[in-house]
Amino acid sequence: MGMAAEAQYHVLAVDDSLLDRKLIERLLKTSSYHVTAVDSGSKALEFLGLLEDEHNDALAPSVSLNDHHQDVDVNLIITDYCMPGMTGYDLLRKIKESKSLKDIPVVIMSSENIPSRINRCLEEGAEEFFLKPVQLSDVNKLKPHLLKGRDKESEPSINKRKGMEECHSHDITRTKYDGLEVV
Repeated sequence: MGMAAEAQYHVLAVDDSLLDRKLIERLLKTSSYHVTAVDSGSKALEFLGLLEDEHNDALAPSVSLNDHHQDVDVNLIITDYCMPGMTGYDLLRKIKESKSLKDIPVVIMSSENIPSRINRCLEEGAEEFFLKPVQLSDVNKLKPHLLKGRDKESEPSINKRKGMEECHSHDITRTKYDGLEVV
């Protein structure tokens, strides 16, 4: 039962390559994470309950999509960048645009080392960008992001890249920039 504390983290792994998906799944399970693996961005959105209405009729859901939010507690999403249909970047943007999922850390993986692609993903909110093949040392870098994702549930909403924080009162929402309140 020594690994029970680690096993509480649930990672959604998204990759269209069966080989890469199995590799990341094995690395994550070796590190005692609970893993759900899917082969596309749209299946990830389906699992998370984020498919748009027009897609709901076309795809048979494998999980309940009634409330358009996740019923399953996912602590981190790791996705390939280059996939047919929806790229990992598109998936990242949809997650970060979602009110209910935006605080879930997202990690992007790619076999191509393209600095502009890496920077674009990090600027859009990705926590890390791993080059494939993903190594155990990469998986070990996930723990701080998992802990940070858990802490966000109890802290005020802070945008780390812009130094911005929202303060809620009973009748208005105000924004603070690096501690200065905007009225």
